[in-house]
Amino acid sequence: MEGTVQGVGFRPFVYALATEFGLSGLVGNDPGGVFIEVEGAAPAVTALVDAVRDRAPALAEVDRVDVTRIPVTGSRTFEIAPSRPTGSRSTTVAPDAATCADCLAELFDPADRRHRYPFVNCTNCGPRYTIVTDLPYDRPGTTMAGFAMCPDCAREYHDPGDRRFHAQPVCCPACGPTLELVGADGTPVPGDPVRTAAAWLDQGAVVAVKGLGGYHLAVDATDEEAVATLRARKRRPGKAFAVLARDLTEAARLGVLDEVSARLLDGARRPVVLLPRRAGAPVAPSVAPGDRLLGVLLPYTPLHHLLAGALDRPLVLTSANVSDEPIVHRDDDAGRRLPGLADAVLRHDRPIHAPCDDSVVRVVRGRPTSVRRARGYAPEPIVLPWPSPRPVLGCGGQTKNTFCLADGRRAILSPHVGDLDSYPGTVAFADGVARLCRLFGVTPAVVAHDLHPDYPSTRYARALPDVELVAVQHHHAHVAACLAENGEPGPVVGVAFDGTGYGTDGTVWGGELLVADLTGFVRAGHLLPVPMPGGTAAIRQPWRMAAAYLSAAYDGQVPDGLDVVRRNADRWPDVLRLAARGVNSPPTSSAGRLFDAVAALLGVRDVVDYEGQAAVELEQLADPGVRDGYPVTVTGPPTVDPPGGGVHGVSAPVVGVHGVDLVRGVLADLRRGVQPAVIAARFHHGLAAATVTAVRRIAETAGLGTVALSGGVFGNPLLLGAVTDGLTRHGLRVLTHHRVPCNDGGISLGQVAVAAALDRVAAARSGAGEPGSADPGQRVADEQVHDPGTADSRA
Repeated sequence: MEGTVQGVGFRPFVYALATEFGLSGLVGNDPGGVFIEVEGAAPAVTALVDAVRDRAPALAEVDRVDVTRIPVTGSRTFEIAPSRPTGSRSTTVAPDAATCADCLAELFDPADRRHRYPFVNCTNCGPRYTIVTDLPYDRPGTTMAGFAMCPDCAREYHDPGDRRFHAQPVCCPACGPTLELVGADGTPVPGDPVRTAAAWLDQGAVVAVKGLGGYHLAVDATDEEAVATLRARKRRPGKAFAVLARDLTEAARLGVLDEVSARLLDGARRPVVLLPRRAGAPVAPSVAPGDRLLGVLLPYTPLHHLLAGALDRPLVLTSANVSDEPIVHRDDDAGRRLPGLADAVLRHDRPIHAPCDDSVVRVVRGRPTSVRRARGYAPEPIVLPWPSPRPVLGCGGQTKNTFCLADGRRAILSPHVGDLDSYPGTVAFADGVARLCRLFGVTPAVVAHDLHPDYPSTRYARALPDVELVAVQHHHAHVAACLAENGEPGPVVGVAFDGTGYGTDGTVWGGELLVADLTGFVRAGHLLPVPMPGGTAAIRQPWRMAAAYLSAAYDGQVPDGLDVVRRNADRWPDVLRLAARGVNSPPTSSAGRLFDAVAALLGVRDVVDYEGQAAVELEQLADPGVRDGYPVTVTGPPTVDPPGGGVHGVSAPVVGVHGVDLVRGVLADLRRGVQPAVIAARFHHGLAAATVTAVRRIAETAGLGTVALSGGVFGNPLLLGAVTDGLTRHGLRVLTHHRVPCNDGGISLGQVAVAAALDRVAAARSGAGEPGSADPGQRVADEQVHDPGTADSRA
């Protein structure tokens, strides 16, 4: 039996079924999943098999059940057998699960032996992925191996009637991990660790807290001085912090809850949920400055429940690291990195084997949509509708990195790794790949990577020995991730809007309209490019993109009297000269950079603290009551080469979307004194309408009826909704992301899907040969660019 069937109480569940149906035999774990041997009356055996498929424990996911007849043994009992350590590793490790109601009741029961014990857990909850060191999932293969069970815990563990029957992390104050509070220098602080930590928080201290997948930094969310101190120490000037609420009642005082967001907050996965911020929410201004949304989560470990109850007001809870570095999870690393960040550390002695940050989810049109996929979700696999002939590793991108392993039909997406700009980030990436490959017994034969030669993930892939490399264009990977998540082979019209991606022509793409399937794509349209003055400097300084777009919109004659020019007067002429001469100013079709330009024009933000900040704030500025948009020129359509249709049927000229028209509309309204909120909304709706027009032309030409929307810009629900509605009104079927982020956190899945599809094609072509043997060495996903005059297509 395969799937998420270890660490979820499956063996006790089968034991109870066998007892119920009067069957004898055994159940056990092996690296492939769970094996069951039963004998008894045929109807009872059938009933057990049906129940295994249909009545699995709440945390379990049964992917496959194989039934084989074997000789009877005459056994009269049923038992849980010792695990078998050998065999194919096809099982899946369960994600960590939030404290269940039964354990929570024990935690706060003064008569219970686990009263206020911060590590209470059972078969239905507690640490899983973050403590697993090996398969099959048994206590010796976890970081609980060093804690010998006391007689009371052993009695529960071996009692078929107890809810801790074969619960591998079972422990209590007598035998399990212990908690302590230490100062920044490591000196133990006397007193009850939780109550003392709460007292320090109450006095404005920054306290590091060791959680399931790493250390967090906590401060009183109502204390402006404490939050400002935390921002300074983390070097995170503007990006919003998440807030830990004690319960749903407190969460409802912070943000507007609907039924879906309440279920997410209170469920077993416990992600951070982005909620519409409630007016007068009791948090300090610096928690989420200027943000309409508030990231809220509920306690997911007994320790968090105790701490939230002791302080009795919201806590900021953010990863314990300097911005752009991976989360601290090893105790020795914590000793080096936390002293400059925290005044005290609330820590325990249960090792964290696999780091795992908090997941972030947003409810969009009544459906949960992943923003960052990590704790509670990873490493739960995405089941591919088509198997991969050979094991594949997808290395992801540069920012918001994840990597992905595919073995057969399982695509195992890693938890969020983060940005790979720093040395610690690249080390965390390489360590994570090695850890997941070893845990699941996967040795990649094919390795997929981004086209960008300087990404650390690309360099890592190219340094691997004895593998076949597949280079996958960034935006093709975005569209392929959407296809894989939705179980679609394509072809589709793929819309990939984001900030930056390396194009096959060496320019910076990001506003792409592709005709794509999993094996290749055609660049059928895009936003017309403008220069990106200063290269990466333009990402950090959106006013540079305003200069580039204004120059392109008005033939180099930027209108007088603009605030954005006055604010940046000392460098404005130099930046215009850079753009005009093409010096360190690569052309870009990026939708993200167009958002940056408009944000700077409206005075939203000239300089950003993190990538995408200007676009996020522009979306939040937009007036939700405005529905009209600026007119945008869309040139084209493409022609079709006989016989037409399909991924290779589109040829020159491409469809061009004139983003400069949006800038002209914004400037005209700005000079008429129209409110910025109205202008921001008109910009969104104008871009959405132009996108719909361009997609319709391509779809009609290529004979396609399905559209896939991907890329970080579609994390903007206003744009996503307007584009989706427009396409749907014209009879097109729209695929979007929900389980996997639309941003770069999802492209490793797309890389794997492309590489696996190419491998299937190569295997089919080579007949009886080895998969992929028809095309050795490095391959690039098939791409046809028909884009004449890129340099001349600037408006």
